[in-house]
Amino acid sequence: MNPSFHDLEIFSAVARHRSFRKAAEERGVSPSALSHALRALEEKLGVRLLNRTTRSILPTEAGARLLQTLEPAFHDVSLALQDLRAMQDTPTGSLRINMPRPAARLLADRMARFVLQYPKVSLEVVTEERLVDIVAEGFDAGIRFGDSVAADMVSVPVGAPQRFAVVASPEYLSLHRIPEKPQDLMRHACIGRRFPSGRRYNWEFENEETLFTVAVSGPLVLDDDDSMIRAALLGVGCAYVYENLVEQDIGQKRLQPLLQNWVPGECPEVCVSDLAHGFSDTQAAKRSPNIMANWLRAANHSRTFRPSFSKLRIAR
Repeated sequence: MNPSFHDLEIFSAVARHRSFRKAAEERGVSPSALSHALRALEEKLGVRLLNRTTRSILPTEAGARLLQTLEPAFHDVSLALQDLRAMQDTPTGSLRINMPRPAARLLADRMARFVLQYPKVSLEVVTEERLVDIVAEGFDAGIRFGDSVAADMVSVPVGAPQRFAVVASPEYLSLHRIPEKPQDLMRHACIGRRFPSGRRYNWEFENEETLFTVAVSGPLVLDDDDSMIRAALLGVGCAYVYENLVEQDIGQKRLQPLLQNWVPGECPEVCVSDLAHGFSDTQAAKRSPNIMANWLRAANHSRTFRPSFSKLRIAR
């Protein structure tokens, strides 16, 4: 009867360490158990593999030849098992994400890096402003503003706070007094935002860690950041947007920031619900949510978007 792989591993460990005690520590068993297993192996093979004395353990000629053959074989087996685990740990399949256009713009670089890092994942991004039913419309995940997150989702911080900015063009400010406090905006033309739900957005401000809102008004109400920024550049009025969306315009003096000591920051968060739904029963499936979450954490550095995820999965 041929010896088992386990028996050969025991012989290899004892021969390498030349010590039952050290080999036992490596294998997590008692020295006596190893000694008994090795004697059984020698009886099975009909040859002595180790010379044992009270001071040392040395391979016999037969044992040395066997060890010389086993070591590279064990190494090859170890590499093969590592490759197999790597295959199990690599996410595969498709991932469809629905998100607002500003989120897609802010995360474009990170999405490109994600597909380069995980080439077996097909990532499809659909941008629109309306709040779709992610599952009903065939999406695997959705990025949402924090106040659009369903109450049953779990929030996970993924980055540093993202600042807002109130901005207006120099042309507009040449005709209107610069506001010194948020309440002054009531006398200004403000570019409003209405969510797809129909709710009008009140601008948020902060005073000594106390948040409050101002119900601004103006001649124009829009539903996306790009249009609001364009309107501000044309001198329509003041706009309230994420600061990183207008950094270039501010740097080139096309827009001027206002009320900088009053605008709050938001802590980016990823909101996750039912992560394991739809996954195959593999280690890759179980680890994929963590991989995607880590991707989002890396995407949310010092100036980023605040996303939230629902029904995140990578389906095989």
